Amino acid sequence: MTKSTIKLLDVIALTVDLPEYNLWRGQVGTVVELLAGGAAFEVEFSDRNGRTYESVGLRSEQIMVLHFEPTSPDSVPETVTV
Repeated sequence: MTKSTIKLLDVIALTVDLPEYNLWRGQVGTVVELLAGGAAFEVEFSDRNGRTYESVGLRSEQIMVLHFEPTSPDSVPETVTV
């Protein structure tokens, strides 16, 4: 996974266990901050009620972006401006 494909508010899953944070491979979180120029990411993990139980800085090789629609390997990420 390259860092350029991960963006703010992406839903991710852990690809590694992080026992020091009581987080395990497969747990789902949300990218809430881009760190180190996009080389790292602050990810929040929340319960079913939306309460954050852990927030941790992670590298791109520790996470994978979850996709809810079919994607093409050649697709270009869409940029949304407000």
